[in-house]
Amino acid sequence: MKTLGIIGGLGPESTVDYYQKIIALYRARTGDGSYPHFIINSINLKKGLDFMAANDLAGMADFLLEGIAKLARAGVDFGLIAANTPHIVFDDVAPKSPIPLISIVEATCAVAKIQKLKRLALFGTRYTMQATFYPKVFAREGIELLVPEPNDQDYIHDKYMNELVPGKFLPETRAGLLTIIDRMKAKTDPPSVAAATYGEAGIDGVILAGTELPLILRDAEHNGTAFLNTTKIHCEAAIDEMLL
Repeated sequence: MKTLGIIGGLGPESTVDYYQKIIALYRARTGDGSYPHFIINSINLKKGLDFMAANDLAGMADFLLEGIAKLARAGVDFGLIAANTPHIVFDDVAPKSPIPLISIVEATCAVAKIQKLKRLALFGTRYTMQATFYPKVFAREGIELLVPEPNDQDYIHDKYMNELVPGKFLPETRAGLLTIIDRMKAKTDPPSVAAATYGEAGIDGVILAGTELPLILRDAEHNGTAFLNTTKIHCEAAIDEMLL
């Protein structure tokens, strides 16, 4: 069995979710009562957020590479970054990494393709929703990604950073997120906004491209709109690699 290394702490709540999911998925897959061997390097979330707020992507990449190097020295065979937003620098980090890395974006795209999803909403931090690292991967498979309109992006980012990351999962916030999904599904925004964001048709799924989002949107779907749980998808890809 290969040993997995995880860059965790970005944020802490979802790192716990990664830990639990990897153990559960591994035990379900093997069925022999054994547990997986993996190592977590929990790094400083604030430092990462400071790099993002300053748009210092080179600094962010170096920060991640420093953490990955520690995992490599600990003897892991491959790794992953347990968060979506840091994947904004994945293409810079992966070629310099001393170990192979599994991309959460590539893994999620593969699942969307299998499910034959064609128009997906992208939910996450402002950095993720406004960046190109998700759309450029999905475009290769002919899958269109749509972002919420600006006010809804502000709402999602605020709730994500000030509630979900610190571990507050409120029913009113869940209801607010579902309202945005319903609006995107029903194409109820004004045409001027729709042209820039929603396009000419509704969505058939939502990428929960923030690893805390599945902790508040726990169902597999909502009113016929599929949820792509990027944490679970990433963990399943990791188990696949562990058991090769």
